[in-house]
Amino acid sequence: MALKDPPFEITAEILTYIAEIAELVGKISSANALSSSPTLRRANRIRTIHGSLAIEQNTLSIEQVTAVLGGKTVLAPPKDIAEVRNAYEIYEHMDTLDAYSMDDLLSAHGVMMRGLVEEAGCFRSKPVGVVNQQGEIIHFGTLPDYVPGLVGELLDWTKDSGLPMLLKSCVFHYEFELIHPFADGNGRVGRLWHTLLLSKWNPIFAWLPVESIVHDRQQEYYEAINASNAEGKSTKFILFMLSAIKSSINEAVNMSDDLMDDKQNHSWATVQDYLDSHALIQNADVCRLLGVSSATANRLLRDWVQDGKLERCRNGRVWAYKAKQYS
Repeated sequence: MALKDPPFEITAEILTYIAEIAELVGKISSANALSSSPTLRRANRIRTIHGSLAIEQNTLSIEQVTAVLGGKTVLAPPKDIAEVRNAYEIYEHMDTLDAYSMDDLLSAHGVMMRGLVEEAGCFRSKPVGVVNQQGEIIHFGTLPDYVPGLVGELLDWTKDSGLPMLLKSCVFHYEFELIHPFADGNGRVGRLWHTLLLSKWNPIFAWLPVESIVHDRQQEYYEAINASNAEGKSTKFILFMLSAIKSSINEAVNMSDDLMDDKQNHSWATVQDYLDSHALIQNADVCRLLGVSSATANRLLRDWVQDGKLERCRNGRVWAYKAKQYS
């Protein structure tokens, strides 16, 4: 049966989330520390990997994950360490993946589950059931013979659908888990692919730790899946994931604002030190002291004048700036 139109409703609440997230994405894309801070990107990538694997019962703390990826020795189960290394490798190569390619999906699973399961990089060959913490079967995956066809149709639908990526990436995530195409690793690959799809819409999503937010709300995540299973449509799961995505962006905006404030405070302190031993400062001085472009130096000087920290004055034929004097 062709998966032409996965069942879900586009509710007013879903439309509101999509509009709010699109507005936040515009804000974070125009001025965000993620674009210029490798340290912040790496920290978010580590949070992403820790969150997604912790959902799957990986025992490593975020500090241990950081240590493993830093090449340090960590006393932990070898399986958990392998999971971290595998996940980091595929997330680091995410920009090379085709979000609509079955071969790339299988390749990603092969890296993610390398050395952990026999069928790494292959669709499962046996029936599978999903159990809850009490050991009760709550969902039977698609029969193995139908898995390749349904995954292919799901990828095609995601590629060809004219719906917003924010919406269809959530639908993909849910339907992927419903098919349950692999013997193990379905959850972590589904979350990876959700992030991949979003990153093709806007690259900022490659560095947003949505998986970390999902981990923080893990019980809600499973409840949303179970509620959607019971209703036979993914509406509740879509709502949960849009909520998690919005929370992730809000967190990134706040973190970026804090980092920008810290950077500006450091820049001003550097200029203050210079003015302690110089009467004037010019654009070229700011460029040299802070390692910024002339345009950025002009903007900073203008901001400091508006903040009442500097006064603009003439120094021969060029403009210069001096510390604001208050009587």
